Amino acid sequence: MTDLTRASDSWLTSASHQQWLHDQGQALVDFAKAARLPFGFASLDRFGKRPNDAQTDTVTTARMVHSFALAHIQGLPGCAPLIDHGIAALTGALRDATHGGWFATPNAQDGNRRKAAYLHAFVALAASSAVVAGRQGAAELLAEAVGVLERHFWSEDEGALLESFAEDWSDCEAYRGANSNMHGTETFLVLADVLDEDLWLDRALRIAERVIHQHAAQSDHLPIEHFDAQWQPLPDYNRDNPADPFRPFGKTPGHAFEWARLLLHLEAARKQRGMPSPDWLLEDARQLFHSACRHGWNVDGEAGIVYTLDWNHQPVVRERLHWTLAEAAAAAAALVQRTAEPEYDEWYQRFWDYIDLHLIDRQNGSWHHELGPDNLPSENIWPGKPDLYHAYQATLLPRLPLAISLASALKLRR
Repeated sequence: MTDLTRASDSWLTSASHQQWLHDQGQALVDFAKAARLPFGFASLDRFGKRPNDAQTDTVTTARMVHSFALAHIQGLPGCAPLIDHGIAALTGALRDATHGGWFATPNAQDGNRRKAAYLHAFVALAASSAVVAGRQGAAELLAEAVGVLERHFWSEDEGALLESFAEDWSDCEAYRGANSNMHGTETFLVLADVLDEDLWLDRALRIAERVIHQHAAQSDHLPIEHFDAQWQPLPDYNRDNPADPFRPFGKTPGHAFEWARLLLHLEAARKQRGMPSPDWLLEDARQLFHSACRHGWNVDGEAGIVYTLDWNHQPVVRERLHWTLAEAAAAAAALVQRTAEPEYDEWYQRFWDYIDLHLIDRQNGSWHHELGPDNLPSENIWPGKPDLYHAYQATLLPRLPLAISLASALKLRR
């Protein structure tokens, strides 16, 4: 670590802050255990109960498997059976036994039979963490997930992930998404570690170069989210549905924070493995972070970070989503580790102050997943408390090095 992160004024080296993060993480994990259903995991309501109409979905199940694997590696009891339950779901009702890959819900009971890159990236992430956790069936699940990513989603010509396909892998969607490619980048970093294969870091670099160094750099370092099949921006995409939870209109400051952190992980991972690492990874990470702070933080006169902005950087959807603050805190921590600059430690503390004051639900448990513009609990975009992935990772990332997957880093600390 750098001189600043050894200094007494940095929260990253404060023993009490480290313990506070640990305690917060354990509370999040304990809350999420109630999400188990027969075919995987489902979202909980704001009280931590399963709604009567709770439905298993693959993204939530994969995120829960990943998170419970991290918790098990930490030594938190009760998580191993939940990992195994999730693996059984991902190799059972959530999987398409005919054509391969995964549906969004068990046996596509919601009627959606398309197969999305976003979802498959999380299946691979879950399997990777379960492998490190030593769970039976995880290696087979990982091999299948990697095979699907390589056969169908990865485009060597484009250096990025294709978005979605029909059930039988026909009808490639004429859309390219930054969100799915961002989570693909996250998963590729983990695959490079768990599989010990450099090619995943080259693929991650190609995605980052296209989405961030080419496009975001020309858009004030706020990522452009939506593209056509030729990677031309779609500025009016979802203008009539601006609060879409996965493909919102305009720009998303939370993704700028998330990308900033991922660029620093990519830089560190490539350096650790002796691979060339371009200087723009750090510079773009800085610019992404500063643009997200400048255009997203307190921009409507209230504390917090708005969900979306228009192309003139004016707030569109003013709800505050928990994942945005989780990623902001994690990005600030990564920049502290990488640069030792006090500014980022100040932002880190500022973000956690907001999380503590507004997002942590001390009455019902976990975090409020969404707040309205008045910073009171809201459910306009995300009802209830869907999963612990973003919040839980935010309690882990500040305590771990940049250059290795979360699961492997936790295992080394034991």
